[in-house]
Amino acid sequence: MALLVILVLAAMAQMPYCGGAAIDYGKALSKSILFLEAQRSGVLPGNQRVAWRDNSGLLDGKANGVDLTGGYYDAGDNVKFGLPMAFTVTMMAWSVLEYGEQMGAAGELGHAVEAIKWGTDYFVKAHPEANVLYGEVGDGDTDHNCWQRPEDMTTSRQAYRLDTQHPGSDLAGETAAAMAAASLVFRRSNPGYANQLLQHSKQLFDFADKYRGRYDVSIPVARSYYGSVSGYGDELLWAAVWLFQATADGKYLDYLANNADALGGTGWSTGQFGWDIKYPGVQVLAAKILLQGKAGAHGAVLRRYRQKADFFACSCLGKQGGSGDVQRTPGGLMYHQRWNNLQFVTSASFLLAAYSDSLAAASGAAVQCSSGSAAPSELLAFAKSQVDYILGSNPRGTSYMVGYGFTYPQEAHHRGSSIVSFKSNPAFVSCHDGYSSWYGRKGSNPNLLDGAIVGGPDEHDDFADERNNYQQTEATTYNSAPFMGVLARLAAGHGGRGRFGRSFPDGTEFATAATERDNKTSVLPAADDDKHASPIAIEQNATRSWTEKGRTYRRYAVTVTNRSANKTVHELHIGIAKLYGPVWGLDKARYGYVLPGAAPSVPAGGSVMFVYVHAAPPANVWVTGYKLV
Repeated sequence: MALLVILVLAAMAQMPYCGGAAIDYGKALSKSILFLEAQRSGVLPGNQRVAWRDNSGLLDGKANGVDLTGGYYDAGDNVKFGLPMAFTVTMMAWSVLEYGEQMGAAGELGHAVEAIKWGTDYFVKAHPEANVLYGEVGDGDTDHNCWQRPEDMTTSRQAYRLDTQHPGSDLAGETAAAMAAASLVFRRSNPGYANQLLQHSKQLFDFADKYRGRYDVSIPVARSYYGSVSGYGDELLWAAVWLFQATADGKYLDYLANNADALGGTGWSTGQFGWDIKYPGVQVLAAKILLQGKAGAHGAVLRRYRQKADFFACSCLGKQGGSGDVQRTPGGLMYHQRWNNLQFVTSASFLLAAYSDSLAAASGAAVQCSSGSAAPSELLAFAKSQVDYILGSNPRGTSYMVGYGFTYPQEAHHRGSSIVSFKSNPAFVSCHDGYSSWYGRKGSNPNLLDGAIVGGPDEHDDFADERNNYQQTEATTYNSAPFMGVLARLAAGHGGRGRFGRSFPDGTEFATAATERDNKTSVLPAADDDKHASPIAIEQNATRSWTEKGRTYRRYAVTVTNRSANKTVHELHIGIAKLYGPVWGLDKARYGYVLPGAAPSVPAGGSVMFVYVHAAPPANVWVTGYKLV
């Protein structure tokens, strides 16, 4: 009997658990796509599976003389925000391109493709002219003062647009990327539609590149909700790399290479990937082009992109030696911020899985970190650990996917889910009634928001399942879109390597137009020759010390120098780790620290200085990102 107990315990130790049951990645995949159906706006189709939802937003765009029905609500509100919606569609498309075969095996490929088309159909409507793009319907200010089902909306449905006088390179670029990636999904099954998407993508890219500017300047109502802190350089490169994948047109690869410095593609080193910051996604795709032997004359530049892709992977793995390592909770979850932290975890997990498969396809390729190399299998194993945490393998034993596992959030911060279904009770619910009768109501939501990934736990693995705790309990589409792909990858097990660029057994093809010229994979060495390519030098010196209450404090002066002979550093972002005191001469920003002032820059040969004080050895200081023009 004792031997039997030992054997059972040993078997249990090898199984991932979610509330006492083995994790079912296929089931989680199905639910992740189901959540996107709950976020649909417009006239719902006959095969709508989320039965508690009904038609909504049927007059969207009418006041502007354009049909803007359809698309997705981004989260628990009823606004259609263009930037996160476009990123959501790009990541859904990439998930299908990379792991469509695995989705097919799980019976979910058709649902995933439908989810993509729901978004791209809206983008076609939102782009009625070459240099016009409608970027938002509704506004967060009026919407957030109202708790109302989308079927009852009485808030503003004003539509906001970009044009030549009101540019938005970030939003137009991301929408171009979404349509280019989606065109690959539909290339074989619906070639006419794929060509239509590709034409829209090309026009939007040209618009974004020719008329440059941040979209949240042209659409200021978006700034408080989805401000473009990283600027538009990443989205221009993101669109270019996707257009190269979709067309094989060398001009887009030329753009990616020729603008690597000016738009920050080889300047940014970050462990964060999401709706605002696309640099790691660009870098991983550029590394894929390099690993497949398609770099052509741009090998040296793409090796620099690959260095940055390695930085992202190493940062997530915690192998950067302290400079830029992503913080982790005691339970092992990557942690960036309290407000919807899981958006970065799901995006990073997908990107690590995709990069792992690209490296594995190039036999012998590995990630080069400060503390040594990392094999592709290590990237995938870490991505799996993050997915497992989200699905319940964490100190609380809580699944952060609604409807999955035994214990999951019951009070998601979501208007439609938290108010009785319109189909069950169509009696009008006003903004005030929504707050007084439903928002503060104790107990689980009346409608299950199946498959939603909520914001997740804090830095201590703690989580409060309360409707008014929007930082932790609100779910978003861009949490789920990349999660689809990595769930499909894990559902397939060891044989589930991505097939982006290959044909599937059933004849379906999710392939790049830039197909491999031969059957050989070109494995390029790590970019050791480019290790000193950065034009920025950092020097730290202790300029003063004193003793107070038995502790020795030091004043450190940090000089940042632009060593370039003739180019100016713009949008410099500084990362600082192990800083235990105040800092002067820098402003805190979303991605580290920035120089103070409206448009700070460092001219060729110039330097800037900042100082900090603490009773510890020098802090770790590095360059997170910059653009060199």
